[in-house]
Amino acid sequence: MTDHHIGMIVPSSNLTMETELPRMLRDRERARPGDRFVFHSSRMRMQHVTPEQLRGMNAQTERAALELADARPDVVATACLVAIMAQGPGHHCTAEAEITKALRGQGAQAPVVSSAGALLDGIAALGARRVAILTPYMKDLTRLVVDYIEDAGVEVVDALSLEVPDNLAVARLDPEDLRDHWRKLDLGRADALVLSACVQMPSLPAIQPVEDEAGLPVLSAATATTYRILTELGLDPVVPGAGRLLAGG
Repeated sequence: MTDHHIGMIVPSSNLTMETELPRMLRDRERARPGDRFVFHSSRMRMQHVTPEQLRGMNAQTERAALELADARPDVVATACLVAIMAQGPGHHCTAEAEITKALRGQGAQAPVVSSAGALLDGIAALGARRVAILTPYMKDLTRLVVDYIEDAGVEVVDALSLEVPDNLAVARLDPEDLRDHWRKLDLGRADALVLSACVQMPSLPAIQPVEDEAGLPVLSAATATTYRILTELGLDPVVPGAGRLLAGG
């Protein structure tokens, strides 16, 4: 049995990163015996998804990274997609480099994954050039996410904002409702559907059913982050029932 230690940097009000990612990796443990995943979190204060609180949370990144460095994780994932995307196109590269620098300064050699960068990588891995997205954000923040994705060369053909500013309220959204929400999107030109462009909005139970109904690949910030974690660990990115991105092959 090989233990893989995963460090997570999460907003203080995030309840979903520490449930959906472990759930997917527990499913992988059952499907691929021999690997075990252990989780360690550091939190950054944020209660409301506003530009001001997102900037304040970003200022705590180095402290959170230093705390995780002491645990010597095998990979570190930072998870607040909009906090990074709201800083402007390509900022995930800057954020990942800052965390890497803090880790290296303490002798920790873990690779760094951001949910923002992972979502772009997941879209690319599916070969998608046009996507539709669903977010819990207010429309102005969703616009920033759309701009970020399009700056990376992917067209966003449609976007739906649920407009829930309170981050705890986002975590309490029923993922089963996504099985209706996605139908409000125009998928006529889409190559893939991002069912949750947010690691706080629960979506995992709906990923596979919506993919089966929609007839095109469905991913989320959480499934994309899991994909990147597994690839950074040198493991096959396979999780049963979590959509085509994690289906293998």
